Amino acid sequence: MSEKPPGSRDFASLYRATITPLRRHLARILGNNTEAQDIAHDAYARIFPMVEKQAAEKPEAVLYTTARRLAFNRLKRRRIAPFASEPPVEELNASPAPGVVQQVMARQELRQLEQAIAQLPEGCRTVLLLRKIELLSHQEIATRLGIAVSTVEKQHARALRLLRANLARQPEGTQPSAATEAQP
Repeated sequence: MSEKPPGSRDFASLYRATITPLRRHLARILGNNTEAQDIAHDAYARIFPMVEKQAAEKPEAVLYTTARRLAFNRLKRRRIAPFASEPPVEELNASPAPGVVQQVMARQELRQLEQAIAQLPEGCRTVLLLRKIELLSHQEIATRLGIAVSTVEKQHARALRLLRANLARQPEGTQPSAATEAQP
């Protein structure tokens, strides 16, 4: 005999009943089916313990609220760091190896990015590199540098803002002159 009462809110039935409409809802918010699928998966992972313990009175409402908040956070991240987001799978080049033109352009873009990072104030640069290269959380960066988490968040946001502005000023396909490279 089963210990669960009939009509219990088990996770599998919640998943089956909500996966398709939730993905559609998220795709409308995000404008991208792949991201919608990722966000839906994250939302289910977050509410799983709550559903299993039957701690939520209305698990479907908790699921949709969680998914919506995750989607809005993703949209906010896109606005803050649009160059960090990945292109949709449909837009990826089907060719396994990039051509010579793509390689040259990628090298130029990398050089421009490296120069823009080098021009950042030291604190911003340090926080950005720890976050993006070493993949540390804001809390881990704050602990390592001995500063407040809010300072890390502000430095990270400022670094992204300055990078975006610097890269937007550089015309596509051009390199800064040697005179501008020598300036601090």
